[in-house]
Amino acid sequence: MKGFFDTSALVPVFYGDHIHHEASLARFIEFNRATGCCAAHSLAEVYSTLTRMPGKHRISAEQAMLFIGSIRERLSIIVLTGDEYADALQASAALGIVGGGIYDALLAHCAIKAGAEEVYSWNARHYTLCGPGVTSRLRRP
Repeated sequence: MKGFFDTSALVPVFYGDHIHHEASLARFIEFNRATGCCAAHSLAEVYSTLTRMPGKHRISAEQAMLFIGSIRERLSIIVLTGDEYADALQASAALGIVGGGIYDALLAHCAIKAGAEEVYSWNARHYTLCGPGVTSRLRRP
């Protein structure tokens, strides 16, 4: 089975005191590069989130890059070509996806491109406008 991780499922992997740490970590270590993946954009989102967390949870850029390295070691990275990106925007516009929802829609298109049978997210409601081809694959880690 191929699994796709969105940013909300990846960030808790690196925080032992995060409410979703145990579940996210357990799911994360079940996969390898042949069976698990995430979008290239999620690497930037994870980096941004980790380096801007409040208080004691904020980490340095160097530490964030170590965590990004862990993701790259375990998961394959999915990218959309320029044409796929434009097609994903067009399809999302047709579904009425606007504003920040486009970012999750782009992740959904990466998951579909990868052939992911399951999409792991703690924010399933962000994908509700993406249609049954995506929502039927959504799982909490």
